[in-house]
Amino acid sequence: MRRFGVWINALWILLFALFRSASSSYSEDQCSWRGSGLSQQQGSVEQISLHCSEGTLDWLYPKGALRLTLSPRLPSVAVGPGGSSSGLITACVKPAEQFRGAQLYLEQDGVLELLVGDRLDSSSPPRVRCFSRLPGEKVALFLQATPHQDISRRIASFRYELRGDWTARLSLDSNPISSEVVRGNIRSVAEDDNLRAAVIKVSATRVFRQKYALFPGNGRVSRRGEVRTLLQCGVKPGPGSFLFTGRVHFGEAWLGCAPRYKDFQRAYATAKAAQQIPCELPVD
Repeated sequence: MRRFGVWINALWILLFALFRSASSSYSEDQCSWRGSGLSQQQGSVEQISLHCSEGTLDWLYPKGALRLTLSPRLPSVAVGPGGSSSGLITACVKPAEQFRGAQLYLEQDGVLELLVGDRLDSSSPPRVRCFSRLPGEKVALFLQATPHQDISRRIASFRYELRGDWTARLSLDSNPISSEVVRGNIRSVAEDDNLRAAVIKVSATRVFRQKYALFPGNGRVSRRGEVRTLLQCGVKPGPGSFLFTGRVHFGEAWLGCAPRYKDFQRAYATAKAAQQIPCELPVD
């Protein structure tokens, strides 16, 4: 009986070693994690938990496996236009160009779905993968190291984003006032087959609001930048001034809406008179 008790204690010690927590490995803001597989045992699974809406993971010299739980502190309800709520959270991952040494899976109901394979011999650009979850449902990702005799120069790195989403489209935040807002003209429109998107080159005559320096420069000269949108939107180059609004998705601007500026001025004046605007813009 004593021997059986010793065996049980040894088993618990082994399980604790295999499924140890990685809480001391990520940054203080709990958004990103960087670690090495050199200290991991073969066949072990390291548990990681991050609590931000965006961040990065860098796994150097992958060995064994990682299980990453994403539980950001998003607003409790993702409210869309008109006060409606679809209750969906959209999560996206973007692998690094040199994502090597591991495979990335989405874990759902005990089933693993491959999101990103080992890009050791891949020459194609990495693709962003997105999926949806209900509020309160944790997002779990599983990284499995691929067997290699030489694990040097292998890093499995990716960025992630989670957003409250009421229209199942990329990069829509739960806060409509946090949009990037730019007035400008369309210089050209080109298709990006790798992104499966249209790239709109814009000359901005005025930047009302931008969180990131997507249109660098000062107010005395026209600023130039790019905005992306889905191919099915059918954006074409044409004359006139437009008001571009949208979100930043993995460091790139994605179009939300682009009315002609004169049409926006009329709609804005009407809404302001009726006191139905969430924020004010210094329109001409």
